[in-house]
Amino acid sequence: MNQQTLRNLFVDHISDLYDAEKQLVKALPKMAKAVKSEELADALRNHLAETQNQVTRLEEVFQAVGAPVKAKPCKGMKGLLAEGSEAIAEHTPGAMRDLALIAGAQKVEHYEISAYGTARAIAEHLELADAVQLLGQTEDEEKNADEGLTQIAMTIYEAAGDEDEDDADTDVDEEEDEEEDDEDEGDGSLGIPVPATATSKKASAKDIVEAGKAKPATRQRKP
Repeated sequence: MNQQTLRNLFVDHISDLYDAEKQLVKALPKMAKAVKSEELADALRNHLAETQNQVTRLEEVFQAVGAPVKAKPCKGMKGLLAEGSEAIAEHTPGAMRDLALIAGAQKVEHYEISAYGTARAIAEHLELADAVQLLGQTEDEEKNADEGLTQIAMTIYEAAGDEDEDDADTDVDEEEDEEEDDEDEGDGSLGIPVPATATSKKASAKDIVEAGKAKPATRQRKP
């Protein structure tokens, strides 16, 4: 294999990565502002600092291979970030937007993990020990970022599940209250109990009437 040709391929590859990281540096602050989860916002801000270090690291890789620092427009990253912008536009702030942005961010991470893995493998064939170490460090950071996003997504899913259970309990309580109201209306009394004394008074009046109808006792005449 022609080493010069392989070197040219390597330079072309890291030039693409360099532009990708530059795009990500611009996009991450917007993503952090768009999410509701504070944990997710912190993760995106932390990854921004990592990404800025990764840009510097790539500049060191250019030096290791003896090539000028140059960015090649990365269409892949541009498309992935465009999808993230769509997620922000299509969803209102909340769990759904956060999950959509996590999905987009993980696509970015997987893209970078693959790209850095390829660059590291080429550097190994070119026997660029410094470049191998630098690229491997960034690859590990991308893997950790991806795992962190997965954990945050699970937290959001669990929180959403708890909210659904609370809503279901509220619905059950409301249905029970409605059933109790229906039972009160069904007895024809409009839910107003009849005092026991009223029944007693009605019974006493009847007794009086019956007593009035009774024939008087016959008096015996004296001899």
